Amino acid sequence: MDVVTRLQLAMFLSFTLHSIFLLGVNFKFPDAPKRSHDGLPLEVVLVNSKSVSKPLQPDALAQANLDGGGNTDLRRRAKSPLPVLKKNVQAPDQLTQAQRRVAQLETQANKLMTQVQSAKKLNQQEIRLKAEVQKVETPSAMDLVQSSLEAARLEAQIAKDREEYQQRPRRMFIGARAQEYVFTRYVDDWRIKVERVGNLNYPEAAKRQKIYGSLLLTVSIRADGTVESVEINHSSGKKILDAAAIRILQLASPFARFPEEMRKKVDILSITRTWTFTHSDQLTGEE
Repeated sequence: MDVVTRLQLAMFLSFTLHSIFLLGVNFKFPDAPKRSHDGLPLEVVLVNSKSVSKPLQPDALAQANLDGGGNTDLRRRAKSPLPVLKKNVQAPDQLTQAQRRVAQLETQANKLMTQVQSAKKLNQQEIRLKAEVQKVETPSAMDLVQSSLEAARLEAQIAKDREEYQQRPRRMFIGARAQEYVFTRYVDDWRIKVERVGNLNYPEAAKRQKIYGSLLLTVSIRADGTVESVEINHSSGKKILDAAAIRILQLASPFARFPEEMRKKVDILSITRTWTFTHSDQLTGEE
């Protein structure tokens, strides 16, 4: 065949073959085998335990069934089939142990030193007490002389105080009301004399200024009738009246001597009475 014929034949064969491939021949990948469990990949692992039941959704292939296990609820997988060893995180190292041992030894040494010092102090106190006891138990001659002199001075002071007490005047304090007749008579006569002298020497300043009031006064009289002391127990609140009362008592003294019956019982008689400067310009002694 000539060249044109061969070219045409080749084009025809090419067109025929392409038509067959494009229209009649279908290429298709073979069906992949069905895999269970939603197509999840499976890994092969080694487990260090097994269970009777099979897991519903296994995560990996293993030499035995293992449905759960481990020490946590999280979805974790052991990286090693070997059992987990507990770590002793609190185990001290050698340096820490040595430091603790040194601290213990120092504490024990301090305790021993404290005990030794306490015992030393106790022994010193015992020695001091023994020395003091011996000093007390065996007084020297000078101590005996000093004790004798002190006893003599004390005895002399007691005798002096007793003598002074015996020489002190016997006192009696009575109010306006005396129980015994002899005291009642003397106090009444004393009151009458003070009122008489007071009315004769009534303070002119109190009259002009119309000052009135009462005061409580104590007079101490000796056995010879002289006044030992005058004391205002409760003031009238008016200086003119207080001064006038004291002046009247001084003008009225001396008073009558104590009767013999009174002298046997008392050396100084203290009489307490309320004196009133009345609106009628008079002085009265109230019981």
